[in-house]
Amino acid sequence: MPDSPHHQLSIALGADHGGFALKETLLAHLSGKGYTVKDCGTFSSRPVDYPEFARIVAEKVSTGEVDFGIVVDGAGIGSAMTANKIDGVRAAQCYDLSTARNAREHNNANVLTLGAGLTGTALAKQIAEIFLTTACTEERHLRRVQMINDLDRSGREHFRDRTEKQPEKEEDVQSITQDDMTRIAERVSELLTSTGILPGDITGAACDSEMVCSCGVHLEKDPATLRHFMQMGVNRFGYHDGTGGDCVPEDIARCIDHTFLKPTATTADIKRICQEAREFQFASVCVSPSYVRLAARELAGTAVNVCTVVGFPSGAHAPEIKALEARQAIREGAKEIDMVINIGALKSGDDDLVYRDIRGVSEACSDGSAISKVIIETAYLTDEEKVRACKLAVRARANYVKTSTGFGPHGATVEDVELMSKIVQPMGLGVKAAGGISSYDDARKMIAAGATRLGASAGIRIMSESRSITFSN
Repeated sequence: MPDSPHHQLSIALGADHGGFALKETLLAHLSGKGYTVKDCGTFSSRPVDYPEFARIVAEKVSTGEVDFGIVVDGAGIGSAMTANKIDGVRAAQCYDLSTARNAREHNNANVLTLGAGLTGTALAKQIAEIFLTTACTEERHLRRVQMINDLDRSGREHFRDRTEKQPEKEEDVQSITQDDMTRIAERVSELLTSTGILPGDITGAACDSEMVCSCGVHLEKDPATLRHFMQMGVNRFGYHDGTGGDCVPEDIARCIDHTFLKPTATTADIKRICQEAREFQFASVCVSPSYVRLAARELAGTAVNVCTVVGFPSGAHAPEIKALEARQAIREGAKEIDMVINIGALKSGDDDLVYRDIRGVSEACSDGSAISKVIIETAYLTDEEKVRACKLAVRARANYVKTSTGFGPHGATVEDVELMSKIVQPMGLGVKAAGGISSYDDARKMIAAGATRLGASAGIRIMSESRSITFSN
């Protein structure tokens, strides 16, 4: 159903024996509505244990494999308790339309649990529809949801410090020394070897958007792989599309967001850059929001993502509008969101507004399994403001920081990329350099400075020049 407003959303659906019949009904109903539904069992009415199926569904939500989860048991209570044991899951047991709407609007719940013994088939369908189509956008609700998130295993200490010691102060970003990084790399090597994967076996000329990359180790961005590392204690992953330092990826195309954001862009222009992206296998095409649906159709079935911009180019939009804009774009097929911060608020010292600005979009991306990039527009900022902006992006759990819109006084500089990289890369974020990157030499310098993604309208020229270079090991 390519024209369905729901076809981009994916759902993990599970049940025990008591919820099996209702699960089968919901599976047919939601699939018919255009949702992508993954049936996690059980597959008969034979007695089983509900915690097992609630766990399976919750883990798929936690790892980002799906957007939402639905679990059905006799009352819905036990499955909610089980699912909420999994980090990143906010499960709500709903028994009418009001609780379903409240669970999403106020609590941004991502797992719905239903009681087959309490809820009829028609009502269950309506509850599921309300749950899946309602968004959490109000700032006060998002702030409270963040307080819930901070209670996860990875954030309990931070939450305790913030609420008991310094409730009004921004937490510090802890630095990681080179010795720390060396020890981490050694430990990863040991763990890989213990699982039968030798570091020397994991190779590649470059990292692409389907890989997790660190210290030269490349792993497929696969849910099973991520779960394996989470079991080892890892609770955050950085998805990088190139390597920093002095290494330039041989397949530089996977570092490039092929960009066309001119106000005069036509349908023909968008089709052309999508064709170019398919040919060169760029990481994404970056288009204006009105062209997301077209680009998604043009790139369907390819490895090229659709990227769009939010709050562009001034950044002077309300946080709630940016969050809604991001959610709309994700529903229409965007897999990456480049949002512009409120530059004036940052320069005015209103870091709380900037944090809310970023966090609303970051949350939308998290809910929609999209990548969030934060444009800080370095051309307008002092170094101190650049550092603050980067720290706010880290705090708001973005995936990348980005230098420029391309509409400011100037674009990316090596110095800005180096500064941003120093702040965010130890915390697992990538750096996107954009604006004024018009040659392979420009791209090489940005990557050497620490950029892991490049925004460029000159992608074809960069590729042509890069292919005249001979690489050697």
